[in-house]
Amino acid sequence: MASCFRGGSGISSISSLPSLPHRTRLSVLPVKCLSSRQSRDSDSDSDLRTTPSPSSTSGFSPYGWCAGIGGVGFLETTYLSYLKLTNSDAFCPIGGASCGDVLNSDYAVVFGVPLPFIGMFAYGLVAVLGLLLARKSFPIGINESYGRLILLGSSTSMAAASAYFLYILSTNFSGATCSYCLTSALLSFSLFFISLKEFSVEEIQKVLGVQLCIASLVVAALSTSYSSIQPLSSSVAEANLPFFETEITTSSSPFALSLAKHLHAIGAKMYGAFWCSHCLEQKQMFGSEAVKQLNYVECFPDGYRKGTKIAKACSDAKIEGFPTWVINGQWRARPVRPRQGIWLSRNESAQLNNSGILLVHVHSI
Repeated sequence: MASCFRGGSGISSISSLPSLPHRTRLSVLPVKCLSSRQSRDSDSDSDLRTTPSPSSTSGFSPYGWCAGIGGVGFLETTYLSYLKLTNSDAFCPIGGASCGDVLNSDYAVVFGVPLPFIGMFAYGLVAVLGLLLARKSFPIGINESYGRLILLGSSTSMAAASAYFLYILSTNFSGATCSYCLTSALLSFSLFFISLKEFSVEEIQKVLGVQLCIASLVVAALSTSYSSIQPLSSSVAEANLPFFETEITTSSSPFALSLAKHLHAIGAKMYGAFWCSHCLEQKQMFGSEAVKQLNYVECFPDGYRKGTKIAKACSDAKIEGFPTWVINGQWRARPVRPRQGIWLSRNESAQLNNSGILLVHVHSI
């Protein structure tokens, strides 16, 4: 049975109209009829339009998760940045000395900028974007659509960088474990998948090319920055080296001799390894005469091969890289440059006067 209506007034049947005079004109108004099935479909469509999306009914929005994860990453990179600025060693619950080797390696710097500084900016940006998207409150000139795209681009670049760093860790630091690196990778991948989940399939298809370009640029930039670094695996990681004495071919300047004597007098120690090219460069800076005055500690006196433990004196001093100078029992500096003024401790510097006498200046902190 059909229901007919016009402007809200129902007309049940034309036959129910009263009889009209012969010359009276009958006007038939257009009416629209809907079957009972169509009426039910219309009602169900209106119900679907008013049904909230699952993401709006969940207690904590995905963008809230992005803000929280970004905040955790910001705290981690802030801690590592503080260690870089203060030249302190990180507390490594997993990995021990190998964790420090990774954090203090040449791979922890990109184009001269320490990675923790870059991580602080990236995680901070993601945390702010997550908060803005969760609250739907944006600065002038940025709407929700742009905010989502910036968040996806940021998380894509972070995930690409983390994947590259995991590759470096597995290939150039065989057997080493870095808890901070693994934590950062987990946070980056989580941010990427959460931000990607908020895009439909059609939207992902539109931005897929941009994402691939971002990931490619990140990998290319990192590869360019690290192109001059010699991988550890090609030098000593797989080597079996008997101990040998390195030959110093340079002569010592008066300043280098005075500095070496002063370093010896204050108990400063240089920790190194016979196979370390930077240690040899350091000794060449001092010269053959001055090197004999130094308190040098060899960390692999019995040679090096895979699995060889570092000498006890070096492990007790918590040496994580070569060469390392321990001066006044606290300050670590590498390398010491005898051809320049040198900081001996937090408040001392050494200079050579016109008479060839080494002067140590104490500075107020």
